[in-house]
Amino acid sequence: MTAALLIDFGSTYTKLRAIDLDRRRVLGSGQGPSTVTSDIMVGMKAALADLERRLGGLPRFKYRLASSSAAGGLRMVTVGLVRELTAEAARRAALGAGARLVGAFAYRLTHADVDDIVALAPDILLLAGGTDGGNSEVLLANAAALGLSKLACPVVVAGNRNAADEAVALLAKSAVTVCANVMPEFNVLDVEPARAAIRRVFIERIVHAKGIDRAQAELDQVLMPTPAAVLEGARLLADGWSGASGLGPLLVVDPGGATTDVHSIADGNPSVAGVIPQGLPEPRVKRTVEGDLGMRHNAATIVESVGLEGIAADANLAAETVAQLLGKITRDVEHLPQSSDEIALDQALVCAAVRQAVTRHCGTVSTVHTASGPVTVQQGKDLSALDIVIGTGGALVHSRDPGAVLRRTLASADDPLSLRPRNPRLMLDRQYLLYACGLLGSVEPQVALELGLAHLEPIDNEIRHERSRIA
Repeated sequence: MTAALLIDFGSTYTKLRAIDLDRRRVLGSGQGPSTVTSDIMVGMKAALADLERRLGGLPRFKYRLASSSAAGGLRMVTVGLVRELTAEAARRAALGAGARLVGAFAYRLTHADVDDIVALAPDILLLAGGTDGGNSEVLLANAAALGLSKLACPVVVAGNRNAADEAVALLAKSAVTVCANVMPEFNVLDVEPARAAIRRVFIERIVHAKGIDRAQAELDQVLMPTPAAVLEGARLLADGWSGASGLGPLLVVDPGGATTDVHSIADGNPSVAGVIPQGLPEPRVKRTVEGDLGMRHNAATIVESVGLEGIAADANLAAETVAQLLGKITRDVEHLPQSSDEIALDQALVCAAVRQAVTRHCGTVSTVHTASGPVTVQQGKDLSALDIVIGTGGALVHSRDPGAVLRRTLASADDPLSLRPRNPRLMLDRQYLLYACGLLGSVEPQVALELGLAHLEPIDNEIRHERSRIA
């Protein structure tokens, strides 16, 4: 038997998946508490012991690959020229690389901006600005300001190529990586080189800075941040590999304790003739992170956005009970639901978080009146014709009704301008394999594809059939 060990150094737990590469199946799983701030090996050894206990012994692993979101994840700050253009392109590149975006700045940096950036203590700063051959003044001014500051992190320069060499000189105190411009021409995105550069810096520098390399005796390599591994797994399942078909365009929703992430692999072009796309072009591979929709850290915000009465009705609880339980979560974000009331509230929270996160990820249509008459314009991605929605993460896997949660991703009559999926197949990543497929895909893409496809669990087929009949 040929086996692989796929590791996720998470913020709470270190999670392991042991894979039989020959038979494309999961041998077992293990987990231990993450303790990156002291000694990462405590969690790693606990997870290995858990896995060994479940398997009755550990096989010899051909691959031992890891991703990490521990120690705060990959904290990034982006700086661009125009907020809606190069600054937005830089933001998308950072999120697509699996980063946790802690700050986004545009235009010429002020002294206060620079102080704020230093205080944010990012792991990497992405500096963009200007199209190739266009404005270089602001990018160079920002490089100079950052070069004179106490900024103590690597910098990726992904702006006007004509200004790159001078920007590197101005940032002489920092470790600088130069890559292609995130917006080489007006309204043209090229974020993949920046994503690749960010991941390269993560592997070469950040893994050591966060102490993750202390576990190097137990693994071969930390390849990428965990959100990037999930995104790569989704891309592989959508696109297939070397003649083997994937699932086609899809959306992945991952509600967690601190954020709710949404990934889509789809071009997002208008599905209806005559609709005009507007705004910055959307990347085919897109990740959004909703930092105000974490199931634990932002439970009060979720309730506030929906309304206490709405959450109470969804949970079938009295409003007073919801308020009491919400206070308990606020006081102890690590507390997991135990009682029937807590479980009911958790279900209502995840439903609300998923609905809002997917709504923000998807585009909208609106009518604009012009001299030639009214026209329909689209902002963002049209995912209405998408055929697959996948749920992953503990909040969904442990939900009493994951189908009810995933149905909140669907288009609804009460929000007719939203371009959410209308009639997709709903599937559950019950064994939390998307990150593992993303890691394994770097060395055995065919195996990773077959593994992922074999372990997705279809749900709600009867609901899909009913919606198709009604449509």
